[in-house]
Amino acid sequence: MSLWWYTALPTNTPDFKMSPTFTVDPKTLTNLRNKTIVITGGSSGIGLATAILISDISSTNNIAILDLHPPPPSLSIPQSRLLYKQCDITSWPSQRSAFQAVIDKFQKIDAVFVCAGISEYKDQIFTDEVDGEGLLKEPDRRVYRVDLDAATDSVKLAIYWMRRNGVDGGVIVMAASLAGYLGSAGAPLYSAAKHGIVGLLRSLKQETATLNIAISLIAPGITLTPILAVNREEEGSGAFSMDEWAKDMGSRGVPINTPESIASAVAYLINGGMSSNGKGMLIQNDRIGELESGIAKGRSQWMGAEMLKLFRGGRNAPLFSRVGAGSEGKSSKL
Repeated sequence: MSLWWYTALPTNTPDFKMSPTFTVDPKTLTNLRNKTIVITGGSSGIGLATAILISDISSTNNIAILDLHPPPPSLSIPQSRLLYKQCDITSWPSQRSAFQAVIDKFQKIDAVFVCAGISEYKDQIFTDEVDGEGLLKEPDRRVYRVDLDAATDSVKLAIYWMRRNGVDGGVIVMAASLAGYLGSAGAPLYSAAKHGIVGLLRSLKQETATLNIAISLIAPGITLTPILAVNREEEGSGAFSMDEWAKDMGSRGVPINTPESIASAVAYLINGGMSSNGKGMLIQNDRIGELESGIAKGRSQWMGAEMLKLFRGGRNAPLFSRVGAGSEGKSSKL
């Protein structure tokens, strides 16, 4: 398996500065009480770790898991505080019904973690297959359907229900990836889908803020989840020990995350409420750093002074209709 995630990020420059990295002490997340949190793909991996952590932080939290498969029997959350709803996230009726089931049981939704996803599925670009008529076969688009289309549907449903919370709003955390910030050789569709999640964050954050809804994302590097085992099996690597693989990669200098550290970043963002709006949290080697603010402040570097000036000169043009902007629309700001 190629380590397509493992590429160096830009170093600090006078214009581009990442925030200091940190870890999260769950005891400091004092706002995570009496919340109803929806987790798509919450039956395993990062989603399951997040469900466990948020429940452990406070027994007053309600957890709703939307997944094709049920969570393991070892998940010890009282039934009064837990909802599992079987859900095919690629089906709009299935997702819509699942969110309605959460409302029916808990009356409101305070936070949604858009976590369900898959990794790259075979080579769809360079490997050519023919259909029954001998013509070039249409590529398989399941990665886009799950990692971008279905994720967008989850965001749509989250906003729909959170708007009904009035001033209380809510928090949406999306699962992107380090591959959503860097080019990822060997995983073009996955990388493109995760870049799409970053694009959703940047283009929605101003509108969601007007609704008292914070939207943010996590961008983990390599994390020890079931997806790794699936990848190895598809490559025909034989018996796979995740612990042995992690030890081997660690000895080669590859930063490895545990699902628990990713869960702590998600909980941190939910706990932050509106202060989390627009944040993109990179996680490597179980340490967290915020990317989006540094990228925004470094525009003069990566756009160049001339292009930045040209962009700013036309930013007040009403190119697209926006929330609360009326029929003439409102300018878009990056």
